[in-house]
Amino acid sequence: MEALSAIYGNEFKVEDEACFRIKIFCQNSKQIYVELVGKMVESYPSDSAPRIEISAPYFRQNGVKEKLLKIIQDIYEKNKGECIIYQCIEEIREELYSLTIDNTEKVAEDNRNSSPVQNTQGSDSSSDESVEDHISHGPIITDRKSSFQGHAAVVSSVDEVKHLIDSLKTKRKIGQAKHNITAYRIFNSSTNRYIHDCDDDGENGAGSRLLHLLEIMDVKNGFVMVSRWYGGIHLGPDRFKHINNAARQALDLAGVLPAKK
Repeated sequence: MEALSAIYGNEFKVEDEACFRIKIFCQNSKQIYVELVGKMVESYPSDSAPRIEISAPYFRQNGVKEKLLKIIQDIYEKNKGECIIYQCIEEIREELYSLTIDNTEKVAEDNRNSSPVQNTQGSDSSSDESVEDHISHGPIITDRKSSFQGHAAVVSSVDEVKHLIDSLKTKRKIGQAKHNITAYRIFNSSTNRYIHDCDDDGENGAGSRLLHLLEIMDVKNGFVMVSRWYGGIHLGPDRFKHINNAARQALDLAGVLPAKK
C-alpha cells in the first residue's frame, strides 16, 4: 500500500495495515468521483479478491455500483494471484469518464431539443472556419468500442500549431475525446534545424510515438492530432497501432508527407 500512497498522494488513505480508502476522480472533472473502501483479506491475492465497497453519490443511474464491482471481479478473474488494486483504480477511472461523457451528451441533446439554435456567425466564427479549411480529418478507426481519428495540417510556426489545437478543441466531439495527442515538426530555414514537440494528453508515450512517426516519415512542416474516444474496454498495445494509423491517414490527406521517390 506504500506504493499506492506514493502514486495517488492525498487521494489514497491508509486506515490500517489491511484497509484503505480512495476517492477516484473522473479525468474530465475534479468534482465527480466514487469512493472505494477496501480490505486486504488474508487470502488476497493468491485465493481471493480484496473486499471492496463502493460509494457513488454523483451517479444516479441504476446499476452503476454493480457495474464497477463487476469490473473489479473481472480484473481479479483475469489476474488471479497478482496484486490488482492499481489496475482496478485505473479501470474504474476510465469507466467514470465514459459514464460522464454519456451524461454530458444526453444533457446536450436535451438542450438542443428544447432550445432554439443560436446564430454563431461573426468574426470569431469566420476565423475558426478559415483555420478549419486548412485541417484534414482522417477516417475514424474503431476497435472494441474505442474510436480514433487523426487531424493534420501543414504548418510553418509554433503559434500556428497552438491556434490549430485551440480551434480543434472547440469542436464538441473532439473536445470530449479522452485524449487529444499532438505532435509537430517544423523546419527552421534560418537555423537549418527542426523545431518539434509533442503532448501525450494523458496517454503515456503516445505523443513521443507520434513525433517519432513524423521523423521517420521525414515530415518537414506538419502537425497532427489524434483524438481517442474511450469505449470502456482496454486495448493494450493495440491502441498505439491505431493512433499511428490514424495519424498516417490524416497526414496523407493533408499533403504533409513528402512525395514518394
